Amino acid sequence: MPAILSVGTASLPYKVTQDEVREYVGQLFGRSFPERLLTVFANGGIESRYFVQPLEWYRQTRTFAEKNEMYIKSAVRYGCEVVQNCLQTDSFLERAIAYEEIEAIFYVSTTGLSTPSIDAKMMNHLPFSLTTKRIPIWGLGCAGGAAGLARAYEYCLAFPKAKVIVIAAEFCSLTFQLSDRSKSNLIGTSLFADGVSCVCVAGDEAVDNRIRPRIIATQSIFMPHSETVMGWDIRDDGFFVIFSKDIPTIIQSWLKPNVVAFLQQHGLMMNDIDHFIAHPGGKKVIAAYEQALGINEQKTKISFDVLRKFGNMSSATIYFVLEQFMKQSIPKGQVGLMLALGPGFSAELILLRWE
Repeated sequence: MPAILSVGTASLPYKVTQDEVREYVGQLFGRSFPERLLTVFANGGIESRYFVQPLEWYRQTRTFAEKNEMYIKSAVRYGCEVVQNCLQTDSFLERAIAYEEIEAIFYVSTTGLSTPSIDAKMMNHLPFSLTTKRIPIWGLGCAGGAAGLARAYEYCLAFPKAKVIVIAAEFCSLTFQLSDRSKSNLIGTSLFADGVSCVCVAGDEAVDNRIRPRIIATQSIFMPHSETVMGWDIRDDGFFVIFSKDIPTIIQSWLKPNVVAFLQQHGLMMNDIDHFIAHPGGKKVIAAYEQALGINEQKTKISFDVLRKFGNMSSATIYFVLEQFMKQSIPKGQVGLMLALGPGFSAELILLRWE
C-alpha cells in the first residue's frame, strides 16, 4: 500500500491572539453585533492564529482583485516553502527527496483563484521535472486536504514506483468581508486562519524500511441537497462565507452510520481505531465527533491542540494534525482514521495502518 513519507508546514509571518482579533473585530463592526455574540471568540477554544498580513491590513475595504492578487503571491511563496520543508526534512526522511523524483503535484485550495494554477507558478521557482503532472483541486473546502491525499493514494496505487506531493494552501483571512454583518461572517472571523502544508506520498516500490502510515483505503461521502451547509456565496466583492449552525447536529446524525459502514468494509469497528486524525473544524465540531463516534477526548487531543494554536486553516489543517501524529513513535500495526468534512455537504475518510 502507498505510504506517507513526510509532511511540511509553513511559518506564516503574523501571529495574532484570539483576544487581539476579538478586540479588532469589535472596533471594525462597532455595534452591529451585541456583546453576547462576541463571546464566540472566547468560547471557541482558539488561542492564536496566523495571517499573511498584519491586522491593520484588513481594516481597509479591498477589491476582489486586490485580495486575489495577494492570494496568488502568498500561495506561490509559502507553497514553495512547504515543498522544500516536506522534501528535505530529516524528521521523517533518511535522505532528502530530489524535486526531479516527484511525478505529480496535487494542489488543493478554496480561498483564491489562479489560471495557470498555482502549481504551474511554483514550477517556475523550484526545479521540478518539466514532465511533472499537475492536478489542481478547487472547491472542497476543509475536506480538500484529505481528498487530495486520497487522490495521491490512488495515483500511487496505479504507479507503485511514484512519489507525489499534495500541497494545501489556504488564506482564509483574504476572504474577510468588512461590510458583511452576517452571523456567519462573525463566526468565520472567529474561527478561520491562514495555513499552508504539504505531504509526500510514495507507492509500494518507492518506500524505505521505516515504519510509516500506509494508506489502506479511502472513502468519499456526499450528502444530497446540502449545498447551504457550508461554502462560498461568490459575489462582485469576493467570497462570502456560508456556515450553517446545524453542522454539529448533522455530524451527530449523518456521520456515524457512514463511518461505521466504511470501517465494516475493512473488518473494523470504531474500537479498533487507535488514532483519530480529524480535521478540527471548530470546538463544537470536535465535540460532535466525540459524541457521534463514541470516542474520548484523548483521541481528539492533537486535533484540538492544532485548533488551539492555529485555528481552522481549512484544507491545510489536516496535515498539521497528521504531522503531529507522524512525530510520535507509533507501533507497527496500529490503525488510524483520518476524517475531514467540507462543502457539498461531504466527508472524506482515509484508513491508515502503521507498517
